Amino acid sequence: MNQRTADAGLDALDLALLRALRERPRAGVLELSRTVRVARATVQARLDRMERTGVITGYGPDVDVTAAGFPVQAFVTLEIAQGALDDVTAELASVPAVTEAYATTGSSDVLCRLAASSHQDLQDTLLELNRSPTVVRSTSVVVLSVVVAPRTQPLLEQRPRSGPRRAPAYRESRP
Repeated sequence: MNQRTADAGLDALDLALLRALRERPRAGVLELSRTVRVARATVQARLDRMERTGVITGYGPDVDVTAAGFPVQAFVTLEIAQGALDDVTAELASVPAVTEAYATTGSSDVLCRLAASSHQDLQDTLLELNRSPTVVRSTSVVVLSVVVAPRTQPLLEQRPRSGPRRAPAYRESRP
């Protein structure tokens, strides 16, 4: 999380807009204003602010890699050579099967998520990663099923900001 996001101070209206966008990602500003029952200009201002502060980073589409032909997924931890994070970052970015990667603390240095069309495809990708001069060791764990899909709304709704930032006409309860 960057500092801009930490300072965003999402309130109940912001959360309602994010929920509405998650439920109807192709909704326009007018439809969103009707859904959350506030003025169109209020919706546009809120969306602009959430984009500017980095809360909203894009508008999709969300892609199910399994449905797209990549049903084999794995998490891979990498131990890398001292000071080689920039090099491994460039290498990982060049491997299409790497769908995300994070620098981490603990016994490994990088955690990657891979998607593959088959177990053989996954093995080929793992071998490619292990051939890198920056990778000292890798450990992989194959995903059997998704228990909780990636999500953010429950986290955001855990502690909404309270206070007078709500639009005057906004009502949290829906009939």
